[in-house]
Amino acid sequence: MADRAARVVTRPIDVAAVEAAVAADSAGALVTFRGVVRDHDGGRAVTALEYEAHPAAAEFLQRACDTIAERSGVRVAAVHRVGALVVGDVALVACAASAHRAEAFQACGDLVDLIKQTVPIWKRQTFDDGASEWVGL
Repeated sequence: MADRAARVVTRPIDVAAVEAAVAADSAGALVTFRGVVRDHDGGRAVTALEYEAHPAAAEFLQRACDTIAERSGVRVAAVHRVGALVVGDVALVACAASAHRAEAFQACGDLVDLIKQTVPIWKRQTFDDGASEWVGL
């Protein structure tokens, strides 16, 4: 995985590989965000999620990484998982590395926000009563 790399995958995310993509001798700070499937939403128990991606989702994800890297000067990378996930699975990993922690925290947070706003990946939640709903459509 190269600088500012972005991928959409169907298998569990290798967090260490995403971190390695941004690591550098000049970076004294490495911030990693893991978006994990939780067991509830809106007061309802969630048992599973299914993510679907637009065919160009990886390009949008790369664009988000490029935007944040160029804006902040910070090394960033992100990987989003699609397919069927269960509670506890990691759906998104975003990393940022910089000389100092403030910049890395800011860039990582900005990257996650931009991914959620611009990358065409949608999720369907399944609840404990068997009902399901698409989120963000």
